[in-house]
Amino acid sequence: MNVYDTANKLAKEIRESEEYKSYKKLKDEIMSNPTSKKKIEEFEQLRYEVQLTQYTGENRDEEKTKKLEEMYAMLVQDEQIKNYFDLEVKFNVMIADVNKIIAEAIRDVL
Repeated sequence: MNVYDTANKLAKEIRESEEYKSYKKLKDEIMSNPTSKKKIEEFEQLRYEVQLTQYTGENRDEEKTKKLEEMYAMLVQDEQIKNYFDLEVKFNVMIADVNKIIAEAIRDVL
């Protein structure tokens, strides 16, 4: 089996994983609700801005960080959105683990 076949098999297994299927199903449900979709998109935009500030080494914007925390606290009061965030974390952990395994395999040539 060549590396491309293995990569395609991995991609298929990821799509068939419980982490992927659960996350995708709930994400599709939430994004089909215009109100929930708008709230999630606003939260994700602010989260991106806060993370970008951290990655670029700029001073932490306390106001944006506080607003992000407040938005999260409000959003997780909705059980469906809370489950969405939990499933998002589980899926991202799985992907990070896979990436770590691949990185370890090629570490000696990087």
